[in-house]
Amino acid sequence: MRLTAYLSPPSRIADSPSYKWWVYGAVAIGLAMTVMDQSGLNIALPQVADYFEVDIPTIQWITLGYVLSTSVMLMPMGRLADIVGRKQVFVGGLVVFMCMAVVGGTSQGYLILIAAKLVQGAGAAAIQGNSMAMVTEAFPERERGKAIGMYMTIIGTGSISGPIVGGLLVSSFGWRSVFFAALPVGAVAIATCLVVLKGQRPSYGTGSAPSFDWIGAGLSSGALISFLLAMTNGYRIGWSSPPIAAGFAAALVLLALFLWWERRTTDPILDLDLFRSRMFSLAISARALSFLSGSSIFFLMPFYIVQVLGYPASRAALMMVPGSIGMAVIGPLSGRLSDRVGTRWPAVLGLALSAASLAILSQLEVDSHWSHVAIAMVLSGSGFGFFSSPNTSAVMGAVPRQRYGIVSAFLNLTRTGSNVIGIAAATTIVSVTMVSMGYAPVLGEAVSGSGGTALAFVSGFKLTFLLALSGVGLALVLTLMRGAQAGPPNETRGRT
Repeated sequence: MRLTAYLSPPSRIADSPSYKWWVYGAVAIGLAMTVMDQSGLNIALPQVADYFEVDIPTIQWITLGYVLSTSVMLMPMGRLADIVGRKQVFVGGLVVFMCMAVVGGTSQGYLILIAAKLVQGAGAAAIQGNSMAMVTEAFPERERGKAIGMYMTIIGTGSISGPIVGGLLVSSFGWRSVFFAALPVGAVAIATCLVVLKGQRPSYGTGSAPSFDWIGAGLSSGALISFLLAMTNGYRIGWSSPPIAAGFAAALVLLALFLWWERRTTDPILDLDLFRSRMFSLAISARALSFLSGSSIFFLMPFYIVQVLGYPASRAALMMVPGSIGMAVIGPLSGRLSDRVGTRWPAVLGLALSAASLAILSQLEVDSHWSHVAIAMVLSGSGFGFFSSPNTSAVMGAVPRQRYGIVSAFLNLTRTGSNVIGIAAATTIVSVTMVSMGYAPVLGEAVSGSGGTALAFVSGFKLTFLLALSGVGLALVLTLMRGAQAGPPNETRGRT
């Protein structure tokens, strides 16, 4: 019996009118695991920093290393899935993710923990780089907004569960338990995917399957790594130092070579003709600015709540949850709304809510009431829910279905890359502000109360959100400029 027989779901599932919901459920479990893991680990970061006795610029590498690795691998994984099949790559990513959860949870050294997160990021790329394409393909074209809205529900649900479960685990069992929590969820995800998802390789008609663009993958990865390493180490080494200057220069050269190569290769990893579309280009740019501005919230808020306001990790998780609830509830509603009224105005409303959230956060002090944080998080999550579903629908609607795989990966790359830059920028702003006020950027010293270290931290914290507010404002302008959603292309549906 051929291997493909084991990679196909039972006919009663594959031929069911509800197959799209079977696909959605299978993808949801694996995707939610990655979101839960990262959002739960954010709650644990203050305890991890204390355990390994590291400062803000050092602890950021738990998050940055993971996101950097994910960013580098997203497009290669998306393209690989277009060639060998989404199910195979998706399940492989789940296996890698779980193995690295074990390594991270048992690590005795900080470098081992970082290494585990780096490899785990590659597994996350295989999961995230294909999940949106799998869900979008399973639903008919007229329900694209609905499908993407439901996809946002997965993100929101994982974001809600992650901080709650993470906060309880950290408070009860310590930070290592956050890693091990991924194991039972991952096991269920693998079993469900093996039973439900179709495992056929993509069909290319009478033509041969496209080859994998190894040169393009290498150039794009090198450009990303060079830029992100320079960006995240600029504060520590010095922005004008030779290593940082060389890093930015290498990134520019590699990017230029990547663009040159993609124009000339037969099977590019990223078809640059996609950017000829005004809708695609402006929607992608607005997405990048939105994540660039919003990433600082989820990175800095746990430190503010735990280290400055003095709340335990479990309470910090509960204060972060309203934002995820807003995302989970509003995302599907916004997606359905965009199917009826278009994608532009729901996205504009979302960005306006995000701007209001950042305006509130930029006014927080060392003794602010917890309700101010909760209100800001509700606005942030609701804004993201209103914006992301129609924005993503606009991008996917501007490309043919056979390109959903690489575009899904590129959408996730935009998110993760913007998150890395946003976190690095936030870390730099806070660290430089604290140093300029005479205090080292060490987490353990930023304790509850009105002490100098806490005041210095909050000063950098507020400046970060003011700058983020300007980024959201620019994203709003770009969204207004992109115009109404064009009609969807009529390519035949792909295969899951």
